[in-house]
Amino acid sequence: MNLKSLNIFLLALFVIAPTTADIQSKTQDWGFFAHRRINQLAVFTLPYEMLPLFKSNIEYLRVHAVDPDKRRYASVFEAIRHYIDLDIWEKSLPVDTVPKDWKRVLFQYSDMYAIDSGDTLWLRKGQPINWDQSSSINIGNDYDVNLSSLVEMFGDYILPQYYESQWTMPADSFQKYTRVPVPGNLVYWKDNFSQHGVLPFHLEQMQYRLTEAFVDKNVPLILRLAAEMGHYIGDANVPLHTTENYNGQLTGQVGIHAFWESRIPELFSEDYDFFLEKATYQSDKTSFFWDMVIESHSLVDSVLDIEQQLRSSFPESQQMCFDERLGRTVLTQCRGFAEAYSSALEGMIEERMRNSIWAIGSSWYTAWVDAGQPDFEFLSVAKTRDSSFIYTGPPESSRSMKKRIHDN
Repeated sequence: MNLKSLNIFLLALFVIAPTTADIQSKTQDWGFFAHRRINQLAVFTLPYEMLPLFKSNIEYLRVHAVDPDKRRYASVFEAIRHYIDLDIWEKSLPVDTVPKDWKRVLFQYSDMYAIDSGDTLWLRKGQPINWDQSSSINIGNDYDVNLSSLVEMFGDYILPQYYESQWTMPADSFQKYTRVPVPGNLVYWKDNFSQHGVLPFHLEQMQYRLTEAFVDKNVPLILRLAAEMGHYIGDANVPLHTTENYNGQLTGQVGIHAFWESRIPELFSEDYDFFLEKATYQSDKTSFFWDMVIESHSLVDSVLDIEQQLRSSFPESQQMCFDERLGRTVLTQCRGFAEAYSSALEGMIEERMRNSIWAIGSSWYTAWVDAGQPDFEFLSVAKTRDSSFIYTGPPESSRSMKKRIHDN
């Protein structure tokens, strides 16, 4: 290790020492404590040239790591950015039926219909498409329509309506694209995909926006997007953010979400090894984000099965205990039970935190490189006020999606 690396490492150890407030705080996802610590540590994976901006604003990046959680129940469009239920679409790995292109995945799983004298006329039900082999798909049982034309039409007319309560297009425009006659004045589309989570797609969008902020040298925007990018990447590294059984509610394990990602890191992360390699440039952003999600999903069975086996063998009276948290006495997992679960997971939580830290740093670094590596030495804005530049979320909509409540 050279002298510069040693100095940075020692400084990181000093800066990231957890405070009492950090340890007591908790919410969804990794919990306030873990999300904040992960963002802090990610700063020290960056190259020296990025530190004038990121190190001088490390407190902002730490505090605002949890902003997406603070607004996740304010809008259905925020909530779905934190997860993706892969087991809704794929019963086993690999993930090979879910398109990794945003326009294609929405098209594939959307229903298409018209209204005929008050009755619904189904033109197409959302279902998997073999994109490598299919050149056309059937519409209304009677018409084979060019697939590329349909996707182009979807992108032109429907995708811009994503935040609207209802997706429609003029029937005459639909007929021009498809040559399929339909009754009435409108063709309707129903999104069946988004309610089951859009996390990896949102990560790609955030990466693009962060890169553009670097191009514009917009310091407040860079810091806000960087802090929030850290949050979503942290979520992508949590196995229970990739499954419909996100809180064990389908297997009689309600509360496992907070147990895995909040209770154990708060108790034991001081002993984790957070000395990581430097951030690296990611040329294939789609694979970068999808790989971390799929790797997390591959751990879901272990997360659930190990806890269930431990629960059946561990003395029941020693599983849940009363503990002081935020000035209140609450019922939570006993330290001994948590230690046994952590040990049985064989370092899984530590490794997912480590991967989060490195991936966040790599995301920030990649955006900076793609923006032409702007020099931050000259910036007149040295720091960002802690209360500034908080994103209020996507536009409101009457669209209905399921709500997820984690027992944290």
